[in-house]
Amino acid sequence: MNRLLARLNIDPYLLLLVGTVALASLLPARGVWAGVAGGVADVGIALLFFLHGAKLSREAIIDGARAWKLHLTTMSLTFVLFPLLGLAVKAIPGLDPSLATGVLFLTLLPSTVQSSIAFTAIAGGNVAAAVCSASFSNLAGIFLTPVLTAILITGKQGGFSTDPIIAISVQLLLPFLAGHFLSPVIGGFVTRHKQVLGYVDRGSILLVVYTAFGAAVLEGLWSRVTLSELGLIAVLSLAILTVVMAVAATIGRAMGFSREDRIVLLFCGSKKSLATGVPLAGVLFAQAQVGAIILPLMFFHQIQLMVCAVLARRFAAQAEA
Repeated sequence: MNRLLARLNIDPYLLLLVGTVALASLLPARGVWAGVAGGVADVGIALLFFLHGAKLSREAIIDGARAWKLHLTTMSLTFVLFPLLGLAVKAIPGLDPSLATGVLFLTLLPSTVQSSIAFTAIAGGNVAAAVCSASFSNLAGIFLTPVLTAILITGKQGGFSTDPIIAISVQLLLPFLAGHFLSPVIGGFVTRHKQVLGYVDRGSILLVVYTAFGAAVLEGLWSRVTLSELGLIAVLSLAILTVVMAVAATIGRAMGFSREDRIVLLFCGSKKSLATGVPLAGVLFAQAQVGAIILPLMFFHQIQLMVCAVLARRFAAQAEA
């Protein structure tokens, strides 16, 4: 089964996400159980960010600062070009407002870490720079995503508020910083058991998805969203990814980056993190809104993995030739 999924460039975790959405649609958490599931999800997310902080090496931050032009260019794609494209999509008439907000929200998120590094390695890119660039993006996203969300989304709906930023600081940033400061003590343990701790990461996200979609279903999500709109979200996700990758390739050549660094720019600058986006959405939006908000992110997540897998193998073949 895993071999078949690999050939089709389908992430097995996506099947778990789809299964979780189906379960939440059929058996959403109600009453006291909804409160219990939400509380457990909050604890799991705090633990997830604690572990992310513990895995981030201070040495990687210092070493990565040397390639500041590459990292600044990557961040410009992530937090400038992407949001501009998200605003353009949100202006499309006739698109469900919740889904349009979800598309805009995904464009405000930081880059992925694991997949960006993995694809860079497969393609023969600068792996050390990819580690630094992806880590910088995630660290900046904890600050920038809430601010951009407050300005472009929640601020438009009811005036600018610092409440989301405060909530992020308490629920996500403090655990992250605590884990990072303890990294010299527990970093080795986290690295040695990263496969087991990965289950904590993914399990926490699945629990948030379950509670979020359950609340959205009870609010009538599937009566508002049509199959044609879901298809449109998939098309828009592919279009956004194509534009960003084309710009990344053009800028990489124009700035004279080496082939290895252009690969870093392409993969780190074109991705959006599901692992960071789901917890942030749970903090920044009302529970009944989160299901629709993260739906476009789930589409984009799988599309980016499929496209990047094809490109990484093509770059690897070119390098061998």
